[in-house]
Amino acid sequence: MAEQKLTHIDENGEARMVDVGDKEITTRIAIARGEIVMEHSTLELLKTGTNKKGDYKAVSKIAGIMAAKKTSELIPLCHPLNINKVDVDLEIDEELPGIQIRSLVRVDGKTGVEMEALTAVSVCALVIYDMVKAVDKKMIIQNIRLVEKQGGKSGHFYNP
Repeated sequence: MAEQKLTHIDENGEARMVDVGDKEITTRIAIARGEIVMEHSTLELLKTGTNKKGDYKAVSKIAGIMAAKKTSELIPLCHPLNINKVDVDLEIDEELPGIQIRSLVRVDGKTGVEMEALTAVSVCALVIYDMVKAVDKKMIIQNIRLVEKQGGKSGHFYNP
């Protein structure tokens, strides 16, 4: 197995932004998932639309999309990207109980969009938390993870 090294660390062990100037432009896709667990009564507020702060689905989806687009402003070593597509999907999960969150980000570029997909999920969950924290401060944001990555030198990655 070839030796792996961290790309954001230079030969002196200091942080650096990776030079992607010589990389090929390819289509790159990343899918991330996460979830927010809450009380059944809180989930019922979201399902019925009786939450005082409004439509959690519309607000959190827009926030997730905006977060993906601004990832390079939040994560210091991320490259700014001209993103082609961001989808954020929310699904009620009675068994959690809570909301399953999934994001897909696509770009034609020289670097991947994993951080953008993960940021979209994270911010989406945080917005849901913010919208119902008045009634449920015990919510848990969990299992935020990269599910799939396509494109680039490292190829396809899938994490079921």
